[in-house]
Amino acid sequence: MIDLKNLTIKKAHESLIKGEYSCVELAQAYLENIKEKDGEIHAYLEVFDDVLEQAKEADKKIKDNKDVTLLTGIPIAVKDNILIKGRIASSASKILENYHATYDATVIKKLKEAGVVFLGRTNMDEFAMGGSTENSAFGVTHNPNDLERVSGGTSGGSAAAVAADMTLVALGSDTGGSIRQPSSFCGVIGLKPGYGTVSRSGLMAAASSFDQIGAIGKTLEDVRTVFDCISGTDSLDSTSRENKGVSLNENKKVKVGIPNGFVTSKGVDKDIIRNFTESVEKIKKLGCEVIEIDLEHIKYSLAAYYTLVFAEESSNMARFDGMRYGLRVDGQNGVDDYFKTKAAGFGPEVKRRIILGTYVLSSGYYDAYYNKANIVRDLIREDYSKAFEKVDIIITPTTPGPAFKIGEKINDPLQLYLEDIFTVPANLAGLPAMSIPAGFKEVNGKKLPLGLQLFAAHGGEEKLFNLAKDFENN
Repeated sequence: MIDLKNLTIKKAHESLIKGEYSCVELAQAYLENIKEKDGEIHAYLEVFDDVLEQAKEADKKIKDNKDVTLLTGIPIAVKDNILIKGRIASSASKILENYHATYDATVIKKLKEAGVVFLGRTNMDEFAMGGSTENSAFGVTHNPNDLERVSGGTSGGSAAAVAADMTLVALGSDTGGSIRQPSSFCGVIGLKPGYGTVSRSGLMAAASSFDQIGAIGKTLEDVRTVFDCISGTDSLDSTSRENKGVSLNENKKVKVGIPNGFVTSKGVDKDIIRNFTESVEKIKKLGCEVIEIDLEHIKYSLAAYYTLVFAEESSNMARFDGMRYGLRVDGQNGVDDYFKTKAAGFGPEVKRRIILGTYVLSSGYYDAYYNKANIVRDLIREDYSKAFEKVDIIITPTTPGPAFKIGEKINDPLQLYLEDIFTVPANLAGLPAMSIPAGFKEVNGKKLPLGLQLFAAHGGEEKLFNLAKDFENN
């Protein structure tokens, strides 16, 4: 019997090399767990039918000692907006319900070369628009810690699959918190790399200047292993760059910044503030110097973020017109085809964002909204640049509250958007950020996980791993 709850990539690798169990047996253990649990969680949109065949190939590699890596035979789940050649990639939307990817995303190519076993594609908010995985066209993903609550979004399926031991690790994407927020809600670790650190080639674009692919796992080492595999430059993504990996200086006192007044913003749960205060004390005990910093324009981050994101999402959704791929609904003429296809294929949240995004880009409003939001984005970037001259890492809570109940906020978009208050600044500035488990809030006998978020300057992913490891071990 394989102990999936306490399994890590390193432990699995050592067991596979020693022959304590095979890749097929490991994959089978996860398939059985999925069969047992996923009926009530709904983390997966599809479990691939060739999982055991993939595992046999990995076993052969290990037996022949050919191209074996730390990830060979390791089961992984993939968010439904990341392309795997020949497989359905629907972005949890009816408009792409039967679309089969024609090529591999760069991150998938790298993972294939490493010898991973792909378990299946995970549920998400449609086209990565939302914050609860309630906007999926194929049903809600439930939180494994409390099935009445959301798993978070938009990578809710990936986070829930990891938390419920239905995969060892998972890939997600993060536009404004979509890896970190569900990781916090589900009690796992999620890393949003700095913009350009991981190639976006083969990731279905939500907002192109914000999106990043990252890893979700139960341990820091697991997340680091996947990150090391998928990061680096790519000729297919002109924004990609080499990951140089700047570590914390062991000979200097680590300086940790807390944004002045930001953590105690209106609407933040008192238990989140209490938990954050406890986390700060813990960080002080690690020997870090905690400094209050001023991020003057951070209070405008949510408004700037949604103005820019809606504009980019509106532009990116224009390609789904029923003319080349995906759903097509015939109308009376070409224009009617176009309108009927989009009406039938897109869900309400995507339609809302298309309308709002088109508005802020329209003549007469472009300068008033879109351009001003870009100016604010530059000011926020500048604030962070100045802050990182004084501190090594900045911390905040990951979310303003624990996981909320399914249906509680879905009819109030503004309340849902406010859930992103702590996560969107990292995407506006293109910074690496990570959510790590930091405690619980007990509600009606259920322990709801809470997360601590760590930010670093560009290229500072290694710094996040360094401090998170010390935090975890003490």
